[in-house]
Amino acid sequence: MEFESRCVQGSYEPKNGEPRVLPLVQSTTFYYEDADKMAYVFDYPETGHLYTRISNPTIDAFEKKMAALEDGVAALACSSGMTAEMLAILNACSTGDNIISSTTVYGGTYNLFNVTLRRYGVETRFVDPKASEEEIEKLIDDKTKFIYGETIANPAMIVLDFDKFARVAKKHGILFMVDNTLASPYLLKPKKFGANVVVHSTTKYLDGHASCVGGVIVDLGNFEFQGNPRYEELFNKPDDSYHGRTYSKDFGNATFVAKARCQMMRDFGCQMSPFNAYLTNMNSETLHLRMEKHSDNAIRIAKLLANHPAVEWVKYPGLEGDEFYDLAHKYYEKEAFGGMLVFGIKGGKEAAVKFQDALKFLKIVTHIADARSSVLHPASTTHRQLSSADLEACGVPENLVRLSIGIEDYKDIEKDILQALEASRK
Repeated sequence: MEFESRCVQGSYEPKNGEPRVLPLVQSTTFYYEDADKMAYVFDYPETGHLYTRISNPTIDAFEKKMAALEDGVAALACSSGMTAEMLAILNACSTGDNIISSTTVYGGTYNLFNVTLRRYGVETRFVDPKASEEEIEKLIDDKTKFIYGETIANPAMIVLDFDKFARVAKKHGILFMVDNTLASPYLLKPKKFGANVVVHSTTKYLDGHASCVGGVIVDLGNFEFQGNPRYEELFNKPDDSYHGRTYSKDFGNATFVAKARCQMMRDFGCQMSPFNAYLTNMNSETLHLRMEKHSDNAIRIAKLLANHPAVEWVKYPGLEGDEFYDLAHKYYEKEAFGGMLVFGIKGGKEAAVKFQDALKFLKIVTHIADARSSVLHPASTTHRQLSSADLEACGVPENLVRLSIGIEDYKDIEKDILQALEASRK
């Protein structure tokens, strides 16, 4: 199917007399008529459902849709985007291992990598996304398990140079993982540019209605674990805790997600609920329509702000003159770049507060990427736990205002922003 059709019909095919719409299976457990049949599924979970912590028909259909949208081979739905990141990292890392990450990642991700994972013996080596390949390679040793970046950094609006990071990862046989939340698979496919694993906060554009927290790990099926010494212990040897299965041997090109499900999700139990999978699957049916409208409204607002006297600077990759304009056009599938943009307001933090307080149509919320337009001041909210030095490293100056442009009528968004900008100057 084409992408738009995959959004609508990509993972559920009803049989004769069955519901046309993907049903919500709100059950923790599943019946088997004899002990041997249930025992078989314990050994081979890919053949059926046992317990919703491991798999569930509704969640399974959503996972299959996500794999299809990202041109992957398998997916694992999680309780949040942060959970998806955590499980993906721990899936391939043990105490003493390290990962390499772009500095300009989402504040919650930065804290997970820089503080929490370190407590458990997994080191993150941060690198400027503009660094050369040689500079990235200097951070690699035999314990490096991932190179990680965001398609477009939240909120720094830095577009990832896929080719550069993918070349380094491939040269050294390291997994290349990308957070594709803010582009969505409709606007950009990381697999085309060398990524091996994709994660999403499905809470954002995939749900699109601010109704369901969730995350997903997508295995793109293009990484060879067998014979790779970096992953020998975890992927290429029998797992005594899971019936002696050898993931790289038994699960083929779906190795990464198979291990994440059978081992990580089994032990941590942070699965997406069936109800959230049901709603997110349904809402994702309009992803292709919404992304076009988000993008159309956002570029118009970016141009408006770029010419306003109360604004110092604007960052949006679709805006001519933007530092990442050429890189975005190299990687994005369409002449559309999503609904998030940031700008620097004259007057610093005080003006940012005045601007936010004056808005009426746009709301102050700790969220982005849903149908409704919203605003946030990251330095005092999502990134407030970071030091001044960390804020600088993440590309979040104190006068940065983040706008998530929704799918409402452009005139209403424009009118509210203009009056709030005037209020910020008083």
